[in-house]
Amino acid sequence: MHKSAVIYAIGKIMQVMGLILLVPLGLGIYDYRFLAVSKIIYRPEIFGFILVIIICLGVGSLLVYAFRQGRYLQGIREGFAIVTLGWLTMAFWFAIPLCLYLMSLPGQDFKNLFNAFTDAYFEVMSGFTTTGATIFGDVEALPRSLLFLRALAHWLGGMGIITLAIVIFPSLGVSGYQMFRGEFPGPAKDKLLPRLAQTVSILWGVYVLFTGAETVLLVVGGMDIFEAVCHAFATMATGGFSTRNASVALQNDFIQWIIVLFMYLAGVNFILHYRALRGEVKNMFFNREFIFYNGVIIVAVLITVGVLYFNGLAPAEVARCHFRNDPGSSEAFAAHYRQQTGDVEPFYGAVKIAVFQVVSIVTTTGFTTADFDLWPDFLRFMLIILMFFGGCAGSTGGGMKMVRIMIVFKLAINILRKLTQPRLVAPIKIGDQVVDDDRIINIVSFFILFIGLFVITSILMTMFVPDLTTAFSCSIATIGNIGPGLAGVGAVENYGWIPIAGKWLLIFSMLLGRLEIFTVLIILRPSVWQK
Repeated sequence: MHKSAVIYAIGKIMQVMGLILLVPLGLGIYDYRFLAVSKIIYRPEIFGFILVIIICLGVGSLLVYAFRQGRYLQGIREGFAIVTLGWLTMAFWFAIPLCLYLMSLPGQDFKNLFNAFTDAYFEVMSGFTTTGATIFGDVEALPRSLLFLRALAHWLGGMGIITLAIVIFPSLGVSGYQMFRGEFPGPAKDKLLPRLAQTVSILWGVYVLFTGAETVLLVVGGMDIFEAVCHAFATMATGGFSTRNASVALQNDFIQWIIVLFMYLAGVNFILHYRALRGEVKNMFFNREFIFYNGVIIVAVLITVGVLYFNGLAPAEVARCHFRNDPGSSEAFAAHYRQQTGDVEPFYGAVKIAVFQVVSIVTTTGFTTADFDLWPDFLRFMLIILMFFGGCAGSTGGGMKMVRIMIVFKLAINILRKLTQPRLVAPIKIGDQVVDDDRIINIVSFFILFIGLFVITSILMTMFVPDLTTAFSCSIATIGNIGPGLAGVGAVENYGWIPIAGKWLLIFSMLLGRLEIFTVLIILRPSVWQK
């Protein structure tokens, strides 16, 4: 591997990061505009933004100049290294302002620096990977600049900061397509146009268009512009960070349905969106993955509505036994249970909550309008299963992706048929296209690795959390980039109480899930780093 090529690209990414961070810095300065300049600068998050911007622009430019010969040395291995190291690097720099803010809170001192950095890095990596798992129990106490930083991390991570760098610096090198493959979600990365930079520009254009449209509709629905932008960023990235402690549960019905619509759109392949915007709408409805995606959502919604409306929540004594890190008083639980019961008793309420939570989980967004940890165990288990599915390939959703699930199912059915018909020749097809053997092997390998990593992470998390349901749900919630899980990391809980070692394990799990395992595991092989 040509390390100079990797360092050159990291320098370019740092330059992009430095420029992007001017936005939350500007917001922070605006919010403190009535203070003296010296007091503004010494606000911990403001100082952190200024420090990181100077370092990213200065060191980034120095790396680009010193290793400029590396731009001509990029190949496949360099591409994978740039993606993985680029994500680790940008999360590090984004975490600095948040870390300084956490260190400034009452009761903190230098001995807690590593704890504060761990929490900050967890939050930022959760943002970039569009996981939406938060360590904060009270996000409303955060300065707006840091709330925007979380939302911005979502939005950049949704389409991919490396793809943005490809748009800004189309001359990154011949590994550009390899970087695109490593970062853009899904097993197939179709190029709309011969030049990669043009394809990426189109995808970003659609992404920006939908983000702008949702922002306008949320403002029309009653949100202020700041919250509208943050929620639009989180929705289109299928991230789930909200500016409110109750997520979007307290928003009006119009806002909730708008968020449902754009979560659904974010879970669809953006290449299909581009073609639909050009008038090729019929192609979308003949796309087998799109049909399967809709089928999964419709079936899951119907089941959820039926169970919630006719059965209601789990019995109070059963739900009360579900592990929570902060269970609260019996009176508080009883009031919460009555409120949740009242929400699903009317048919419209059951439909609204079912549609919102199913779409949120399937697309791996992670917004919540209900405490689904109070639902019957059948529905809780179904939500865990849906976390494995994820959105379509080429969407911003996490999980395995619908097309992989389809191919694994078809492969299993073919094997069963061949047991009784040994001479049967039945190639795996998605629509009219035959899936070649190499792609099938790749997908089956990914499927095995995904399940294996989920099992291993679940086992390891039992060392850090006192509840089995919490252990396996936080594992799939991070590797699938969903965010909320069940029990101790449920819809009304957070990840702040998990020990430091457990948080670092989940950070690695989030990165593996967002970069789809292979990209990260490849660079861990020593042979990849040899020339």
